[in-house]
Amino acid sequence: MLGISNFFCRRATIYRAPFSLPILCALCASVAIPPLSLSQQPQLNIAAAADLKFAMTDLAAAYEKQSGVKPNLTFGSSGNFFAQIQNGAPFDLFFSADSEYPHKLNVAGLVLSNSADSYAVGKIVLWTQGVSKLDPSKSGWQTLLDPAVKKIAIANPDHAPYGRAAVEALKNSGLYEKVKDKLVFGENISQAAQFVQSGNAQIGILAVSLVSSPNFAGGHTWKIPQEQYTPLLQSYVALKSSTHRDAALAFLAFIKTPAARAIFEKYGFVNPESLGPSIPR
Repeated sequence: MLGISNFFCRRATIYRAPFSLPILCALCASVAIPPLSLSQQPQLNIAAAADLKFAMTDLAAAYEKQSGVKPNLTFGSSGNFFAQIQNGAPFDLFFSADSEYPHKLNVAGLVLSNSADSYAVGKIVLWTQGVSKLDPSKSGWQTLLDPAVKKIAIANPDHAPYGRAAVEALKNSGLYEKVKDKLVFGENISQAAQFVQSGNAQIGILAVSLVSSPNFAGGHTWKIPQEQYTPLLQSYVALKSSTHRDAALAFLAFIKTPAARAIFEKYGFVNPESLGPSIPR
């Protein structure tokens, strides 16, 4: 096969371009091939649950600065990523908002041996904008029964673990039947949060990790009692299809460092060791 420079030089003799052949070949050779350092920069493709939007962005920046490896982040619902990975999506790592989806991938033989582990425990809260007259920090669950509440935003429980936790908490609080017709579903927990921020919903059942961001500063927050929903034990896996296995495993090692743990705690995540053993392997 002809190289890029040779290809253009031979074409030049056919079309008799106004440049002399030696000059054109030298020009092609100087611009056709990008610097080797840019074309070979190590990268990782990471599928991350939407509740990690802020925490994972900070983690990726810290890791790139330390290692020179660039994590490419894609955020979405864990259930959608699960389906995509089953169908061959080219991710190196998957950070789920639960442990069920990573475990299923592990059982299916799609995970690198001994790479599955839990990394955080997520929490859910009621949240309203600071300008809202609704204040769940004072009224708790009763806020949902206020006549001003027309729409309650949650993540879609069909494929988002935070949505399932919201429905479970509503049922255990005895309010689900009273408010189910007001529920509006975001494709993931990040979109549910956007519904409340934009005013399209008056209140939402959101992830602590999102409302802990400066983007949500000034809002009214009430932490939903943990006993009302199954703990959101969040887990990751390195995928067997990864073309950057060493880099993927190195990133997972970084996730376990004190520096990474401090970032998780900054966004309200709890250490998974508080719940006992990690996910089955």
